[in-house]
Amino acid sequence: MKRILILSILLFSYSVGLKAQTAIEKRTADGSSVIDFAAGTTKGIILPAVETLPATPANGTFLLYKIDQKIKMYQNGAWIDLSEAGSTTAIVPYSGNVDNGKKTIIGNRTTTADGVLVLEASDKAMILPKVANPHLTVKGPYPGMMCYDTISKSLAVFDGKLWNFWK
Repeated sequence: MKRILILSILLFSYSVGLKAQTAIEKRTADGSSVIDFAAGTTKGIILPAVETLPATPANGTFLLYKIDQKIKMYQNGAWIDLSEAGSTTAIVPYSGNVDNGKKTIIGNRTTTADGVLVLEASDKAMILPKVANPHLTVKGPYPGMMCYDTISKSLAVFDGKLWNFWK
């Protein structure tokens, strides 16, 4: 009986791990997400600010490129500019060890994608933090901040100077 109970617990733990979902500042994630943020916040995700573009990134990689000060996305072998030149002067240099060779993966057990935080699932997506009018309500946004504007119903990204919106 003990073996059956232990086996059941291990199988349940393994199956829960395969369907990993993470909720930030809320109790549960929406069923269609791998990561979901609470509504009604004025905080967003801060994109990584890099000085060297990754050589072989995964499609859908977002970053703030410090050299030309633009928000970029990698798609089908090319980096696509998502903003005009912003400003990276407000970026506070990181004083710790940037690359310790580790990454956090949500939604899958392994990945070939190179990143500090990799969200990877065949049937789920990330739900961005929802912010009403981020250009008005976020006081002192950080370059590379990304959220979903609930008023304009668009993706909002701060490039260090301006908010950029995409529908």
